[in-house]
Amino acid sequence: MQTAATEAFTVTSKPKISSSTSQSSPSGGSGAAPLVNEPAPDPGTAQSIAYGLLGSYGFAKSQWGCLDDLWEAESGWVYNAENASGAYGIPQALPGSKMASAGPDWETDPTTQIKWGLGYIQSVYGTPCGAWDHEEADGWY
Repeated sequence: MQTAATEAFTVTSKPKISSSTSQSSPSGGSGAAPLVNEPAPDPGTAQSIAYGLLGSYGFAKSQWGCLDDLWEAESGWVYNAENASGAYGIPQALPGSKMASAGPDWETDPTTQIKWGLGYIQSVYGTPCGAWDHEEADGWY
């Protein structure tokens, strides 16, 4: 038997599960860990590589949602994505050749690009949520 509440309920987006009852900002303002966690990505994808490398850069798994949103917006997780300004790859490095510091295969290897991007985020924004906050506020990171 359905009630009026269940009949009116429509899922409009993928549900996100909160891991905390803290009152901090869901976007993780100032680089703090966000309330919302996303599930681990499918194995064998660029997203899976990035998820697996989070800890190597000192990032909690709770930062995953911000990183996923950031690089989805920037490149759609496409290793050879390029925009009109010349930004290149998954992290949209400008110029793309900056990523050569992470490996000579920076143009074609998602892992090299992800490592460079995580290092960049760590050094400039502190966390993926810090970078995502900047992206949302200014349209770039």
